Amino acid sequence: MSFRILTLNQISARGLARLPADRYQVGADIAAPDAILVRSAELHGAGIAASVRAIGRAGVGVNNIPVDDMSRRGVPVFNTPGANANAVKELVLAGLLLLGARNIGPAWLFARGLSGDDSAIEAAVEAGKKRFVGFELPGRTLGVVGLGAVGVEVANSALALGMKVLGYDPQLTVQRAWQLSSSAEQAASLEDLFARSDAITLHVPLNDATRALVNGARLARMRDGGTILNFARAAIVDEAAVVAALDAGRLHAYVCDFPKRALKDHARVITLPHLGASTSEAEENCAVMVAEQMRDFLENGNIRNSVNFPDTVLPRVPGTTRLGVANRNVPNMVGQISTALAAHGINIADLLNKSRGEYAYTLIDADGALGEALLAELRAIDGVLSARIL
Repeated sequence: MSFRILTLNQISARGLARLPADRYQVGADIAAPDAILVRSAELHGAGIAASVRAIGRAGVGVNNIPVDDMSRRGVPVFNTPGANANAVKELVLAGLLLLGARNIGPAWLFARGLSGDDSAIEAAVEAGKKRFVGFELPGRTLGVVGLGAVGVEVANSALALGMKVLGYDPQLTVQRAWQLSSSAEQAASLEDLFARSDAITLHVPLNDATRALVNGARLARMRDGGTILNFARAAIVDEAAVVAALDAGRLHAYVCDFPKRALKDHARVITLPHLGASTSEAEENCAVMVAEQMRDFLENGNIRNSVNFPDTVLPRVPGTTRLGVANRNVPNMVGQISTALAAHGINIADLLNKSRGEYAYTLIDADGALGEALLAELRAIDGVLSARIL
């Protein structure tokens, strides 16, 4: 069994090493690929080949991938939650100090602009340093919107620095809840979090529910002199509302990873060139993680960290043949699949079916060989999106 992997961005050698050269052909010019590995390349409108069975994103955001189209084709889209969490956490904490608490950015620019001899510089420093008086973090309240891999790390680190932490995430998973310090407090709502926070950091995906999550009405609830930190996605923040709050003096600072014309030259804004996951460690971690997930799916049909299909992991039964089926989440789908196998005299040794929203996925370990005739029958079932023998 061999596979062809199309890489649309440079993927670290350590990541690609997880795809054995004797079974995987990997490169930027692969024809009819089985899968695509991508970082930031835009896939919308790219004409993704019919041969593609999976797409792996070496990172968290999948805005560059047509996820809905892939879902309708039964193609899982993988990402790498947590692989770059430490890198983003460190930048959030740096951002909190750069402009929010200690005014490091403006003070640095001030010092770089000094002229004259050392005596003149020293005099200017003494006269000007009062402009950059900040505050210390202990006792201040950090609101964390989104308690996924990054949000949990930010919350725990802020607590270690002596801050109070308010968290808000209506979709908090059991796994992340176990990782979150018990000292973090749950906010009753976004409005509650905004009203009680000195600084707010955002760690949510961009979708219809989160677009302009930070808006004029919520900013008006914040304590005067607050800071907004956005290292998630630009459109989560209403930039015009933020600029208005800064100009009115209600908001102290906005620190983000997304330079825009209206923001980049504002005295109370620091914009960074999308550095959130830009460390060599994070890039390697993401590449390794997505390559391992891709390999497990292609070879065993297992799904881990897909954004459109449920996590489905089934240990293989020795001496069996595995079947993987992606389908719409409708009644009697497993029954129809089982009936088709029974009609071919095939016994099921083990089966796992999981669903997620509109879609479901089934893994079956069957006694004996499976053939193309069975696959054709399964693919003809109304609601089946893809089926393959592993």
